Amino acid sequence: MHDERFGFWFAGPRGPRGFHGRRGGHGRGFGGGFPGGGDWASMFRERPPRAERGGVRYLVLDAIADQPRHGYEIMSTIAERSGGSYKPSPGVIYPTLQMLEELGHVKVTERDDKKVYTITAAGKADLEEHRDEVEAFYEQSEDVWEDHVDELREFMLKIRGLVRAFRRSARRGRLTPKTMAKVRGILDEAIAKLESAADE
Repeated sequence: MHDERFGFWFAGPRGPRGFHGRRGGHGRGFGGGFPGGGDWASMFRERPPRAERGGVRYLVLDAIADQPRHGYEIMSTIAERSGGSYKPSPGVIYPTLQMLEELGHVKVTERDDKKVYTITAAGKADLEEHRDEVEAFYEQSEDVWEDHVDELREFMLKIRGLVRAFRRSARRGRLTPKTMAKVRGILDEAIAKLESAADE
């Protein structure tokens, strides 16, 4: 799903979004990958959520709404609140901070030789006008799968077994045109059943 407000992508249920734990990094990830390399997220070609500069300004304002922070603290706060699924780069954060300063939505002081950014009254008003967008971004960044790790691990192993069985048959020369046609029929039927189950 593509959200035009922030320009972020969700190709399916979280990856980092992937199938990793909510609290950063790989969390309680499945470990390993599919035969031939790649993990669950890469198999499904999931893209981590991203926020374009026009939307990240509200994430920045939200990050400093409760206390002043310097640039890397802002990045870390956004990453933490998104469950590790989105961490803006310095190339996004600092131009955004400069823009917010020019708009009068943040004021800058120095602490330990670092610029510290504090939200202003105008920044708070701007943030409140877009509060729903910020909450929507973080809600859709949440990992809704971490309570089903065991079931997903079993599911992943079954798919891995399917791939291995296919490779074994290919190496042994058993995938004749007739066999391939039969396998395609089985897979088509399985896909149709999966889609039907998902729609229930």
